[in-house]
Amino acid sequence: MNGGKHKRALGGILLLALVILVVFPATLDIFRLNMVGKYLTYAFVAIGLVMLWGWGGILSLGQGIFFGLGGYAMAMFLKLEASDPRSTSIQSTPGIPDFMDWNQLTELPAWWVPFKHLPFAVIAVVAVPVVLAFIIGFAMFKRRVSGVYFAIITQAVALILTVLIIGQQGYTGGVNGITDLKTLLGWDIRTDSAKYVLYFVNAALLLAAIGLCWWVQASKLGTLLLAMRDKENRVRFSGYDVSMFQIFAFCLAAGLAGIGGAMFTLQVGFMSPSFVGIVPSIEMVIFAAVGGRMSLVGAVYGTLLVNFGKTYFSESFPDLWLFLMAALFIGVVLAFPDGLAGVYQKHVAPRLFGRKAGGAPTAAAPAPAEATGHGGTGNGVTGSGTAAGSGAAGNGAAGNGGPRVHGQGA
Repeated sequence: MNGGKHKRALGGILLLALVILVVFPATLDIFRLNMVGKYLTYAFVAIGLVMLWGWGGILSLGQGIFFGLGGYAMAMFLKLEASDPRSTSIQSTPGIPDFMDWNQLTELPAWWVPFKHLPFAVIAVVAVPVVLAFIIGFAMFKRRVSGVYFAIITQAVALILTVLIIGQQGYTGGVNGITDLKTLLGWDIRTDSAKYVLYFVNAALLLAAIGLCWWVQASKLGTLLLAMRDKENRVRFSGYDVSMFQIFAFCLAAGLAGIGGAMFTLQVGFMSPSFVGIVPSIEMVIFAAVGGRMSLVGAVYGTLLVNFGKTYFSESFPDLWLFLMAALFIGVVLAFPDGLAGVYQKHVAPRLFGRKAGGAPTAAAPAPAEATGHGGTGNGVTGSGTAAGSGAAGNGAAGNGGPRVHGQGA
């Protein structure tokens, strides 16, 4: 990442911080601000998809799995806190969640017990999604399952988990989910002051997540992710274990989604299987696509735009809002295939900085190499063949007496 792009990226993050930390709290009432906070929890999933899909080239249509697992981990702690023996004295079995009592359970399941402790629940918010992502990723990527097959498998897992949660009503709350969440260590999370605090905590965590992903993008690891996306076999032939990079990107996206799910539970006050299945997972991909799947900041704006559109259309046109949302999705994708970030790069940045903005970043963007006669060696991760070649992260060169060729970076 060169100096100009580095400064523009930092400027974009600072502008986003100004919008969500200053502009929104200063201009919106607590009801609307809490809605924006809910939208920003989805942005954790969107920036994870930027790393997984935009930079890693892996499309997952099941990110709702990890969003839901993180949300359920936090909801379990909050529900146990709300289910103390005094508050549940009217139940047949006091001291257990109400949905367990309704389903004739007489004691708390053993796997619920650790969630009585907040540190365990906080660790589980990240650890459970990451562990599941590692298991799925290891099983798939080690067998070189990718592309549309991987996307379909993640959809199948999302469907299976939804059915499992609904079917095990006595342990998960079933189709209603885990509701009636009131306090966090005795602090009432339903008050206006608590909603303000949770909004700023959520915004700070989101900015920290963007900073982490930005650091990964600027590192050698980010370059390898791009190289893997564009020329996977060349990276593999260079001696790198491509599957482990894919697993890392999948686990990173899962961990971020888990954090978003936990913050959703805290701000909204419930978690249900409706956020785990196929439909919400596809919507999360749309957030990243509208914002720009190569841009962290763009993914946040895309999330806000889509959800603002859903809210506005459903309030103003209750009979037509689904059709209007579909038209919005199709129109944005057709008119702006690179999302909001692409509009900025192609039309806004040239006017702001006085020169043409580049397109989406790639692993390397060398000048075309012309070769006649004697050729050299590809620089970067690996060299090329005889007539024409390219490095996995650098320039290729032509062989002796070969035709005129252009080297291509991964």
